[in-house]
Amino acid sequence: MRFDIFTLFPEMFQGPVTASILGRAQAQGLVEIALHNPRDVTTDRHHVVDDYPYGGGAGMVMKPEPLFNSVEAVYQGGPIILLSPQGRVFTQAVARELAAEPRVTLLCGHYEGVDERVREHLATDEISIGDFVLTGGELAAMVIVDAVSRLLPGVLAAGSTEEESHTAGLLEYPQYTRPPEFRGWRVPEMLLSGHHAAIARWRRKEALRRTRVRRPDLLAKAELSVSDRKLLAEIEAEDEVHTP
Repeated sequence: MRFDIFTLFPEMFQGPVTASILGRAQAQGLVEIALHNPRDVTTDRHHVVDDYPYGGGAGMVMKPEPLFNSVEAVYQGGPIILLSPQGRVFTQAVARELAAEPRVTLLCGHYEGVDERVREHLATDEISIGDFVLTGGELAAMVIVDAVSRLLPGVLAAGSTEEESHTAGLLEYPQYTRPPEFRGWRVPEMLLSGHHAAIARWRRKEALRRTRVRRPDLLAKAELSVSDRKLLAEIEAEDEVHTP
């Protein structure tokens, strides 16, 4: 899979996209990340990429010509995504959607934003990573590249993404490792039992419990089986017993 990222600050990506899993994925030829600076296609003496907004106001707006020209010079298909606080919210489902694409283009806005003609006539999609405002789209692009890349075959060990938070619409169950006791805090006995079916049931129940407490909005949208509903009934009964 190839990511084409258009940014005025390509140096921001050097650490995040060259280390750890993303670095290994590129070394193995599973992911290709190309950085493009719109300044490189400008023809004026000062390589201007922004200007004052028509109608007045604070800040500067990215000009359309550098973005259009730089994208059109390399574009070979796939979605062109403008990273914007006005876009649809990035979720695990959106990450899976993008992971099915062979090529994704990411446009990093900056300053006060981009000329509206970029949004209307160049971008095919807009994505936000949350209801907050960043200085530019670079950090959002890194988040998307990381979340999407780890879903590609071969990037992670087989099965690594199957039971993570949000993969099945729930938060992940608690995880433990050695030692079995640390400062008096013990690993739940069920996880030490070796009874795989019972452990699977415990994990599902704890995932439901954690989602119910921390993200009830996710639980309301999750596709729950009959056994899930029975586990939720158990959780609710246990909560009633422990409520003074």
